[in-house]
Amino acid sequence: MRICLVLEGCYPYVHGGVSTWMHSYIEAMKEHEFVLCVIGAKAEDRGKFVYDLPSNVVEVHEVFLDDALRLSGERAQVSFTEEELRSLRELVNLGSPDWDVLFNLFHTKGVHPLSFLQSREFIDLFTQICMEEYPYVAYADAFHTARSMLLPVLYLMGSEVPEAQIYHAISTGYGGLLACLGGSINHAPVLLTEHGIYTREREEEIISAEWVLPAFRPRWIRFFYMLSEQIYQRAWRITSLFGRARLIQIGMGAPADACQVIPNGIQYERFCDIPLKPDDGWVDIGAVVRMAPIKDVKTLIHAFHELSSRVDNVRLHILGGVDDQEYADECYELVEQLGVRNLEFTGRVNVVEYMRKLDFTVLTSISEGQPLSVLESFAAARPCVTTDVGCCRELLEGEDGDDFGTAGFYVPPMYREGLSGAMERMCSSRVLRETMGQIGRDRVNAYYRHERMLDDYRRLYSDTANQFGLNQFGLER
Repeated sequence: MRICLVLEGCYPYVHGGVSTWMHSYIEAMKEHEFVLCVIGAKAEDRGKFVYDLPSNVVEVHEVFLDDALRLSGERAQVSFTEEELRSLRELVNLGSPDWDVLFNLFHTKGVHPLSFLQSREFIDLFTQICMEEYPYVAYADAFHTARSMLLPVLYLMGSEVPEAQIYHAISTGYGGLLACLGGSINHAPVLLTEHGIYTREREEEIISAEWVLPAFRPRWIRFFYMLSEQIYQRAWRITSLFGRARLIQIGMGAPADACQVIPNGIQYERFCDIPLKPDDGWVDIGAVVRMAPIKDVKTLIHAFHELSSRVDNVRLHILGGVDDQEYADECYELVEQLGVRNLEFTGRVNVVEYMRKLDFTVLTSISEGQPLSVLESFAAARPCVTTDVGCCRELLEGEDGDDFGTAGFYVPPMYREGLSGAMERMCSSRVLRETMGQIGRDRVNAYYRHERMLDDYRRLYSDTANQFGLNQFGLER
């Protein structure tokens, strides 16, 4: 089949957990043709892929959000029908618009986004919102907030979407919007796979973001909930990585009968034969992370600094590339300020080879889904210390019916003292580390193998083809 994978802000531009998953997924699904519809932030990144694309990627369609800021051309006056006005009003109100009406308006009819944003209808709608919701906020601030919120959506709705038999989005948000557009105009089924709960992640970012005026934070949060609701309602099947994530999706409006769990899987054989590190008098801790705020490397640095004051002969290896240079520089500066010793930033490395040097691993993320780094650590029989995010607790302790035991320790996010204490417990006993590491290896072997995950997705595509009468060998049946 010809499947359009819709991706936002990850593969093939940056390394990371989702990108690694996506690359190995496509490589393994050789029986399908994939079209990548990828959304980036900046047009200057066009074509700057960090992966050599597999041979079954037959097309890459790039869309960049900052191109919306450069929209120009003739903006003809447009007369909207009553049906179109109702959907536009719902869009501006961040309610429940009829997206098919909007797709027809901005894609099929080709209405220019600025034709709406500069229209009397928009000004009247938005002025009413300002009077009701922001009576004490400068109108110019509210207007520019609404414009920056709506312009990318209007721009994306007017974008070309490659033809495919199935549109498979790997997030909600803007990626979900493009997948729904493709499904609508090409009368094709839509699937959704969430590694993390996109809307919750954006909500956390907005709450702490300095660029969002406090008065508009609830509006930005509603905006992303609106985008998620669209694909939750349109997708034929919605997958998540673990049970609690599925319940969150249902709580946010996804139909329960459309939601299913497909756990991540790793290539177990790459890690299962890595020998344990010989006892050399040192305890070596590894953190396989991108240098980005969501990974909370700063808390890890503080916790390791405290650990080093209590435990001799301990080293920390931070393995991963730079995702946010400003944040990375702040981390380097923090190490200098604290005078932390025996800490190394390795940059991107071959994790399989480097795992030989490690006794256990640590993950300090503020938000996660089902981290591949923990599964890979387990496959190599290295236990983990993690924050209690995503399904890390379930990976460490097992879910219902799993009686393997405990493969590490978890602490609340950003809890420096707890993290330091958990690492100290892991440092205290090689026997403990080996016992927990073997439990982790057994759990991955039983539940989180790549082959098992691929079988689940192949079944999902097959079921979709049967449900919608798709020809699995081409675009026509």
